[in-house]
Amino acid sequence: MTQVIIGIGSHIDREHHIKTCLDALEEEFGELRISRVFKSRFEGQFINAEANHDVYNLVVAFDSQASVGDLKAWCKRVELANGRTAQGPVTLDIDLLCVGDLAGVIDGVSLPHDDILRFAFVLEPLAELLPNARHPATGQRYAELWANFDSDGQCLRPVNFSWRGSVISRVN
Repeated sequence: MTQVIIGIGSHIDREHHIKTCLDALEEEFGELRISRVFKSRFEGQFINAEANHDVYNLVVAFDSQASVGDLKAWCKRVELANGRTAQGPVTLDIDLLCVGDLAGVIDGVSLPHDDILRFAFVLEPLAELLPNARHPATGQRYAELWANFDSDGQCLRPVNFSWRGSVISRVN
C-alpha cells in the first residue's frame, strides 16, 4: 500500500461538496486521515452570485494500491459528479498532492504537486496532518516547510467542520 495525499477545495455549497467527497473517498479507499478545514479568500475568475468568496480547503491521506492514472481518473469523476465544469465556478476541486515518494510526471500528473510549496491553504493543513512526512522532491519535513513558509497575503482560518457526526476540525 502507498500513502496518497490529496487536497480538497470548494467555494460553492462548501460543506455539502466536501462531505460528499469524503463519503466517496471513504467508500473507495477506506480509512482516511483528515486535516482541519481551513477557510481562505477565493481569488479565482469564477466569482458570481452562487459562489462564496471564501473557499474551504483540507488535506486527506489514505492508503491505496491504485495507479496514479486511476487516482487521477477517480478524482475527475468525483469532481464531475459534484458539478465541476471547466468553464464555471469551483464546486469541488480534488488535487493529487503526493503518491508515496513518486517525483516527476506520472500518467500526466506532476508529483509532488507544485501547490504544496506555493499555497498556505495546501501546506498548512498538510504540515498539520503529516508534520514528519517528507516532501518527495525536497526531502524536507512538511512541518519544516511550513515553519519557513512566507504566508504573507495568504490568510487562513480554521473553521468548525463535522463529518458523520464527528468534529474533524475544531477552532481553538
